[in-house]
Amino acid sequence: MNLDVNTLFMVTIYVEAILGILLLFAWAQNMAIQGVCWWGFAHLIRTASVVLFGLYGSAPDLITIDLANALLFAAFAATWTGARVFDGRPVEPVYLVAGAVTWLLICRAPFVVETVEVRALIASAIITTYTWLTAYEFWRGRDEQLVSRWPAIFMLFANGSLYLLRTPLIAILPRSLTSSSQMYESVWLTVLSFEGLLFTISIAFILLAMAKERTELRHRTAAMIDPLTGIANRRAFLHDADEVAKRHAGRPRPAAVLLIDLDRFKSINDRFGHAVGDRVLEAFAQAAQDVLRPADLFGRLGGEEFGALLVDVSRERACEIAESLREGFALAGRDVDEHAVAGTVSIGVAHCDGPVLDVPELLAQADRALYFAKENGRNRIQLASLDLFSSALGREPADAPAGTRSVA
Repeated sequence: MNLDVNTLFMVTIYVEAILGILLLFAWAQNMAIQGVCWWGFAHLIRTASVVLFGLYGSAPDLITIDLANALLFAAFAATWTGARVFDGRPVEPVYLVAGAVTWLLICRAPFVVETVEVRALIASAIITTYTWLTAYEFWRGRDEQLVSRWPAIFMLFANGSLYLLRTPLIAILPRSLTSSSQMYESVWLTVLSFEGLLFTISIAFILLAMAKERTELRHRTAAMIDPLTGIANRRAFLHDADEVAKRHAGRPRPAAVLLIDLDRFKSINDRFGHAVGDRVLEAFAQAAQDVLRPADLFGRLGGEEFGALLVDVSRERACEIAESLREGFALAGRDVDEHAVAGTVSIGVAHCDGPVLDVPELLAQADRALYFAKENGRNRIQLASLDLFSSALGREPADAPAGTRSVA
């Protein structure tokens, strides 16, 4: 099979159609990612455009050039719109059809109709604009950790740049095209058509990979994030804490575990309803994140119980952070959704300055300290200590055990 424009036209038609159907099929399996639907229709629109281009010489220029290019621009606009929708941005109907409408209007100007170079320049500018806009949309969403974004951005930018080369290459073509064979015989047009076909195939599979990567990322996130508060759930907290413990073995640093429980939370649900109870949990999670350091681990362990792992922190500093957290929520939980909730928390603190960071053991110590805080009035922090554990076993506790803090 000879690699000429006629052959490439036929191959491109089949490839565009198949890719469009493939993308629509992928969207039908997961309709949550609507950008894939836009990309599928973009390929089908481009298929229609290539079919009309292939009729050059046997149909009026109004169809094979004007309408074909308008559909081509609409296809690139649909790809750009799909990138916007993919990242949660609204559809822009005006800009969606702006390229096609601009082309159809400009094509009526006499100097445009008579000059091939001007028509090529306008067409290249419109395609390049939409292609670069698509790359920009993906660039704007780079905060989402999708590896496949980067090859998509690079390929879109590079392809848009290559489109600009088509205008100077027009100067090589004959000024007056009296038959379709003259246009098809251009080696440059063959090369550019082949590049366009390769780009179409590559970007379609990259977009599919991006959609698949997002789905997998959301599944992983759903498995590791508490849906109400947006913080780590128990599984994620313990997993991350285990990773911290492994690093601790190579570089021991003092650490502390906080176990936090919202006081009388069942009573809050009973008095104000579960909707307000959910808002109280959200308020606490936000108050805690305002106090904790970026390097600290924080998660919801279940119900109204939360945990935090503080690394490279002294016993005194851990208690200060816990106290700031308690005070912060006492203020934030005073009124929630215009309800006088008066929410408070009790916090158990367990500290470790040894070479081994045993998170489960620290959680157990913090749990015993938390129990002591709840039994002794709530709305207080309690540091795990030998004196505390001795009193829990029935011995007489000291009047003020070291590290114990209470709030009346």
